[in-house]
Amino acid sequence: MVHKTPQKGGGASNTGTNNRLRANPQAQNSNSRAEGPQHIGVGRGTTWRQPEVRGLVTAVPAHATYYGLVHAALDPDGPPAGTVLDRAAVDGLSPYARLELRYYADQARARHTIEPYAALVERIELVTLPAAVRERAVPDGEPPVSVPDAYGITHSSYYLTDFGRTAPPLSAERLADARDLVRTVLEHCVRRSWWDLAAELMMAQVCLGERPLDTPWGRAALDLLVRAQRPDGAIPGRSANTAAAPSAPADEFFAAAYHTTLVTALMVLLVSSADAPAVGPAVGAGAAS
Repeated sequence: MVHKTPQKGGGASNTGTNNRLRANPQAQNSNSRAEGPQHIGVGRGTTWRQPEVRGLVTAVPAHATYYGLVHAALDPDGPPAGTVLDRAAVDGLSPYARLELRYYADQARARHTIEPYAALVERIELVTLPAAVRERAVPDGEPPVSVPDAYGITHSSYYLTDFGRTAPPLSAERLADARDLVRTVLEHCVRRSWWDLAAELMMAQVCLGERPLDTPWGRAALDLLVRAQRPDGAIPGRSANTAAAPSAPADEFFAAAYHTTLVTALMVLLVSSADAPAVGPAVGAGAAS
C-alpha cells in the first residue's frame, strides 16, 4: 500500500491539544459546580451502590462479565473478598478477548486462570497483523485491516500498557512493526473520516511510546476531529457517514455521539501527557498466572 504524507499543519504541539478540541462551554461555567453532584465521584462511592447502576451492569448479558469487573475495579470498597472469574467466561475466547478479560480481572483483583500476558501477546492482532498487512496487496481505498481488527489493535495497546502508564512489552522490532501498523490504519481512517477509530489510534500511538502530534497522520487526525466537533463539544458519530443530524432526537443523538465524544476526550488526556514516557514495568510483569 502506498502511503502519502499529509501536508504539515500549523505546528501543532501537545500543549495546544486542549485548546484545539473544545470542552462544552456550559460545563466550564461555574461557581455552581462546587455545589453540584460531587457524590457521583468514585471517591464518595454512592453511585456504585445504587441498585439502578448495578442493574445496568448486567443489562446486556454478553457484556455483563466485563462490566461487572470494571464495576468491581472502580468500586471504592473494592471487589468482594475472594472474587473468582468463572472459567466458563474464559473458555472459547479469542486471544484478544482473553487479553481484554484478563486486564479487567486484574484491575478488579479477581482470581482467574487466564494465561500470562507474555503468552497472550504472541497471538494478538498488534503482533500478528503487521506481517499479514505487509504481505498482501491492499487495493487503493480499501482498509488495510477489518474494522473489528482495527479496534483489536487499539484496545490491545491499551491493555498491554495500562493505557500508556507502562512500557509496551514488545521487542524493539515488534514495537516498530506495531507503530507502523497503527500509522497505516490511522492514515486510512483519516482519509475516510472515521472519527472514532482515528481518536482510538492516536491513543494507541501514545501507548506505543509515540507523540501523535509529532507525526503527520497524528496531526491530520487531530485536525479531522477538530473539524468534526460541534460547538457543544460533541463528536456527532463514529464517522462522517454515520453522524447524527443536529435535529435528531436527544436519545438518538446520544447513542450516535457518546462513544466518540468520550474517546476523543480520553485521547486529549493521553496526548497531553505523551511527553511523560512510560517508565513502569510492563503490565503483568512477573505474573505467573
